[in-house]
Amino acid sequence: MANQDVIIDIRHLSKSYGDKKVLDDINFQIRKGEFITLLGPSGCGKTTTLRIIAGFVEASDGEVLLEGSDISGIPPYKRPFNTVFQRYALFPHLDVYDNVAFGLKLRNLPEERIDQLVRRALKLVSMSDYESRDVDSLSGGQQQRVAIARALVNKPQVLLLDEPLAALDLKMRKDMQMELKEMHEKIGITFIYVTHDQEEALTLSDTIVVMNEGRIQQIGTPTEIYNEPQNEFVADFIGESNILNGTMVCDRKVNFIEHEFECVDEGFGENTPVDVVIRPEDIYIMSKLEGAQFTATVKSCTFKGVHYQMFVDTDKGYELMVQDYNAFEVGSTVGLFIKPFDIQVMRKPRTCNSFEGEIIDSTHVWILGESFECRETSLEPGTKVKVDVEFDKIDLQDHQEEGTVDGEVHFILYKGNHYHLTILTAHGDHIYVDTQDIWDKGDLVGINIAPEDLIITECND
Repeated sequence: MANQDVIIDIRHLSKSYGDKKVLDDINFQIRKGEFITLLGPSGCGKTTTLRIIAGFVEASDGEVLLEGSDISGIPPYKRPFNTVFQRYALFPHLDVYDNVAFGLKLRNLPEERIDQLVRRALKLVSMSDYESRDVDSLSGGQQQRVAIARALVNKPQVLLLDEPLAALDLKMRKDMQMELKEMHEKIGITFIYVTHDQEEALTLSDTIVVMNEGRIQQIGTPTEIYNEPQNEFVADFIGESNILNGTMVCDRKVNFIEHEFECVDEGFGENTPVDVVIRPEDIYIMSKLEGAQFTATVKSCTFKGVHYQMFVDTDKGYELMVQDYNAFEVGSTVGLFIKPFDIQVMRKPRTCNSFEGEIIDSTHVWILGESFECRETSLEPGTKVKVDVEFDKIDLQDHQEEGTVDGEVHFILYKGNHYHLTILTAHGDHIYVDTQDIWDKGDLVGINIAPEDLIITECND
């Protein structure tokens, strides 16, 4: 039986353009009256999802249910939704009043009813005194209010907002965020919002859907997303974080930066590799060393308006970001303390690279679309194998032609004393690399792996 609180149910939604899959089995529900935000970097699939909901794009697979009924075949103009775009899409030849009234006039409503609805909508967006103004004479924020009023005047069940504040300057964007939040509370209809701005999502939303590379990474409230990220992408994308390699010693005890800490996490097993997330504001910094869990040297101290942001080198050689209301002198030795409930432990998505392959001959294996030299093996040619490679055994070259395989730096994560890179190869494979070298996202690299670093296991099936 359908949940009466659910207005939109997204089931197994996928979308491909040729060989490129931009959405991969997306599933989530939207409650009536909810402010839900699709959040992620450019190209993650958030706008495609919104356009499928609106009916502007047809899904390759899956369905969109509105109050339990599939609306996949219903054209956009027959769906009870209205969309607010980034570029407003106002009619320059019409004044503010007629822009808002446009959809009502198409429905042939009586003039008196149109006037009543337009004035109510303009009052809602604080534009009551602008009815006769030319839209080109308005500021960006005022134009966006008119666009929102035009969308709301038709009383849609759902308002779709595609990065509506992206074209505004910082101050105006923050002002409009608060106005949007107040509008949502007053109107009570469902808002589906798309943005790449993490702060905007945290400020506005009841629920956030974090997306990356066409997949949902996490769904939760702003507090859950910020305080309990489920993977390294979410932890890195949402706010500032220290993301570190760790080992879960046992329940409620974790080791990272070569120190052992009490924590509140359980169920990871014993001596299990994990990722640890510490928000910079959750590291307590003090001048006195007595009572500190570990010590560090202040490398830099920058005033950020509300707090100071410092980078410190710990006594074991790890770099951490710390935020505090007090400044500490560069070069000084400080004590640091982290409380158990401020340590977020996450399961590692992987502990090494693992590739599917096939034996070519006694000293060569086929992986990543190429032939790699390996240690001598007795496995027969054609044998299907799994090939494991440690993260720090991948050798990156500055020039693509110097590698057996070439790729592009796709994602960079700093882990306190090294960088963890995601390399996307020309064949679409992901390779994960631990390195001390500094690379930039988008760098083109050659990839080599020494024969002795390919750990080959015959596939049982």
